[in-house]
Amino acid sequence: MKTSTFIPASRSLKTFVLFITLLLSFSPGLFAIDLQTALSKGLAGEVDNGYLAIPPGATKEAQPLVSSVNNQRRTAYASLAKKNGVSPEIAGQATFEKRYPEFPAGTWVKIQGRWMQK
Repeated sequence: MKTSTFIPASRSLKTFVLFITLLLSFSPGLFAIDLQTALSKGLAGEVDNGYLAIPPGATKEAQPLVSSVNNQRRTAYASLAKKNGVSPEIAGQATFEKRYPEFPAGTWVKIQGRWMQK
């Protein structure tokens, strides 16, 4: 006689919910905010040195993103600086100046130490 492995619906549902809960708890980056969203929501802002920062009054929700993007930019500015015979600081400032016109209205920017919205 063949026996079947019948799992009651409530048990399989509980197992499924537990599985999804565990999966999401080990995937913190799954719902991480992206750069455009962080900028448009005022959770991050552009600084005249070419890096990102958290604007005044914003939560720290975007801090991991800001750190990650700044690390990528630091590498890019070093490469750009070497290629053009300037310092990484100059490369970052020049990149900010070049990109500034493309920033959407309302983007937080920090120019000469002062935060404002474009």
